[in-house]
Amino acid sequence: MLTTQSKSETRIEQPLITWEQFKLIQRGFADSRGIRLAYYEGIIEIVSTSVDHELIKTIIGALLELYFLEMGIEFFPMGQATQEKAEQVSLQPDESYSFGIPKKIPDLAIEVILTSGNMEKLKKYYLLGVPEVWLREDGVLDIYHLDLQGDRQYRKSDTSQFLPNLDIATLQRCILSASPLEALKIFRQTLK
Repeated sequence: MLTTQSKSETRIEQPLITWEQFKLIQRGFADSRGIRLAYYEGIIEIVSTSVDHELIKTIIGALLELYFLEMGIEFFPMGQATQEKAEQVSLQPDESYSFGIPKKIPDLAIEVILTSGNMEKLKKYYLLGVPEVWLREDGVLDIYHLDLQGDRQYRKSDTSQFLPNLDIATLQRCILSASPLEALKIFRQTLK
C-alpha cells in the first residue's frame, strides 16, 4: 500500500484488487463526500479531496461556463460523474463536459492534481476514449488531445480542439487569482 499526503489531501493506493473487490469498496464509499475512488490495472486509488482542490476545480468550471455562455457554446456539464470501462478503469474527473449534444463519455475532462496523477491520468482517460484532457498541476494547465489518426496517444497542445479561441494564458491567470469574484470579472472583460 502506498500513502501520499500533502498539506490538504491524502492519497492511498492499494494494488492487487480485482474489479469485483473494487465495486464492493466503491459501494461502501457511495455516500462519502470528499472521497474519490479510481481503479486502473488492479490498483485502487482513494483520495480525500481538500478545500484547495475544490476551490481550483470550481473556479475552472465557473470560468469555462462563463466562456460557454458568452461565446454561445452548447455544452452539457458532466461534473464528477464516474466514468468506467468494466474490468479496466473507473475514475471521476474533477470537471467534465460534452459539447453539442449530451454524451456518455465527455469530450473534455479536467483534472486538478495536488498530490498525484500526472501522466497516469492520461492512461486511464485513453481507455475511456476521452478526446481531450486538461491536467492542472503546480499552477500550470496542460492540454492533451487524443490523436485518433496516428499512434492513438495523447499529444500536448497549446489550444483546445473544442474551444480553439479560448485564451489559455488568460484562463490560467484567472485561475491563480486570489478572489474568485475578481477572476470572473477579469475573465468576462477579456471576452468582450
